[in-house]
Amino acid sequence: MPVYTAPLDNIRFVMHDVLGAESLSALPGYEEVSKDLLDQILEEGAKICQDVLFPLNQSGDKEGCHYENGVVRTPEGFKEAYKLFSEGGWCGLAADPAYGGMGMPQILNFALQEMICAANMSFGMYPGLSEGAYNALHLHGTDEQKQTYLPKLVTGEWSGTMCLTEPQCGTDLGLIRSKAIPNGDGSFSITGTKIFISAGEHDLTDNIIHLVLAKLPDAPEGVKGISLFVVPKFLPKDDGSAGARNGVNCGSIEHKMGIKGSATCVINLDGAQGWLVGEAHKGMRAMFTMMNTARLGVGMQGLGIAEVAYQNGLAYAKDRLQMRALDGTKAPEKVADPIIVHPDVRRMLLTGKAFTEGARALSYWAGMNQDIAEKHPDPAVRQEADDLVALLTPIVKAYQTDMGFDVANLAVQIYGGHGYIWEHGVEQYVRDARIAMLYEGTNGIQALDLVGRKLSANFGRYLRRFFHPVSKFIEDNQEDEKLQEFIFPLAKAFSKLQQATAIVAQKGLKNPNEAGAASTDYLRMFALVAIGFMWCRMVKVAQEKLANDAGGREEFYNSKIHTARFFFERMLPETDARFKFLSAGAGSLMNLDASGF
Repeated sequence: MPVYTAPLDNIRFVMHDVLGAESLSALPGYEEVSKDLLDQILEEGAKICQDVLFPLNQSGDKEGCHYENGVVRTPEGFKEAYKLFSEGGWCGLAADPAYGGMGMPQILNFALQEMICAANMSFGMYPGLSEGAYNALHLHGTDEQKQTYLPKLVTGEWSGTMCLTEPQCGTDLGLIRSKAIPNGDGSFSITGTKIFISAGEHDLTDNIIHLVLAKLPDAPEGVKGISLFVVPKFLPKDDGSAGARNGVNCGSIEHKMGIKGSATCVINLDGAQGWLVGEAHKGMRAMFTMMNTARLGVGMQGLGIAEVAYQNGLAYAKDRLQMRALDGTKAPEKVADPIIVHPDVRRMLLTGKAFTEGARALSYWAGMNQDIAEKHPDPAVRQEADDLVALLTPIVKAYQTDMGFDVANLAVQIYGGHGYIWEHGVEQYVRDARIAMLYEGTNGIQALDLVGRKLSANFGRYLRRFFHPVSKFIEDNQEDEKLQEFIFPLAKAFSKLQQATAIVAQKGLKNPNEAGAASTDYLRMFALVAIGFMWCRMVKVAQEKLANDAGGREEFYNSKIHTARFFFERMLPETDARFKFLSAGAGSLMNLDASGF
């Protein structure tokens, strides 16, 4: 049977010791935030994830969702778990108190998302989609729309979706065919078919609020003609309750490789009544509010899956007896040594450990900057933080989901043949992790976003938000002898990243295919340097704790330093290979005629 324990020690280390999240109390609206409050909420969140959601993960995978005559039933136990989850206020953890939310910082929400995704990724899809719908309406909805929908989304009584994809278009949303015809009363009649709609139909809530992309009759061609509409499954009554059924129905659910407890639906809109969100033909702006929320959330799925897969690989490696250690018996009282003594098993475990701990720091740093971008009184500081989040979003989404899949695969490898068997639970993590590399924009699209939008935007302004703090950290700490074994490889990789940035920019200006050919390697380089930067920050804190007062946690801090050493010796050097790949250019990719494949 699989295991999961919320990694609260590691979460608190990043949140408090590395990032100082309690300093957010200086921001308007966060005055009550304190270390004790953050820890209390983390502990309660860990309980519901470990005790309620995790026990349903494997059974939810086995049972899946049930579809019959337009009705979807979630796996046994999901409805009761959702009731506990929503009644606990978790749907509105970071939501605006004006609509009933708890108003907690986003960095805390990131930690909750990690634990939910590790415990039960399928279950997490339902509140995760609602959060995206909430954010879009909160930023772009009318006052009436906010009053109608946000309180119900915050309590979890109603849930939300994003209805973007259609059979003929996914990434290229300019090809959508869904139509919105004005009704003459401020509402619109919406017709079309949407596919791959996560949480599009289920039995967890009284109502489902669909945010639907469609085109008005006078819409220009392409993405400039897309509008966003709010389309409830049941039309709200004057008293705020769900009323008459709207013309929106589930045509079927998908039979998927993974996340089987999450209903992925075909949604048919047959003259459904909807209302415009934001401006006509400006739906992409509002849509990206949802997408960026979702992309960071998917990045947390990669981290969560990696964490639970690593935990299971570690537990098995300590328990499974096979052969003797290469340098001599380690457990003479046993018939063989635990496989954790073997170098290759340690390589796999340390890869998972180094990734999860580094990616957690990077993710939470993005979350904290999201708080600063939303709350800081200085517009210039808000802009800088928002720029950094925008830059990190494709990196967090793509790299962390790639690595989530890789670490899940390593867990199966550690288990050997037992990992291939459903009962042990780790093969499910491979299947669940795979979708995170695809939805909310495939990882190749994230790489194109990084090189095509973020590098060139505002004359490199986004890049400066990352390059400047890294450069300053290296400059400020390069004389620290104890830190040099980590600072020097970071500085070398950072220099390579700067060179790669110049190469991609120069070649891409002459030929867009050059930028496209380099994009995945460039994103991978960027991610490794970013996580290396976070590891240096963590090592600095660990060394300071050991030099002053470790509080009896010497093993914890020494483990951080040892894991960092593994990252810098065996993971960061990948930047050298990625630099060579992207420097090779687009020729070998693009010069072969399609008929030659």
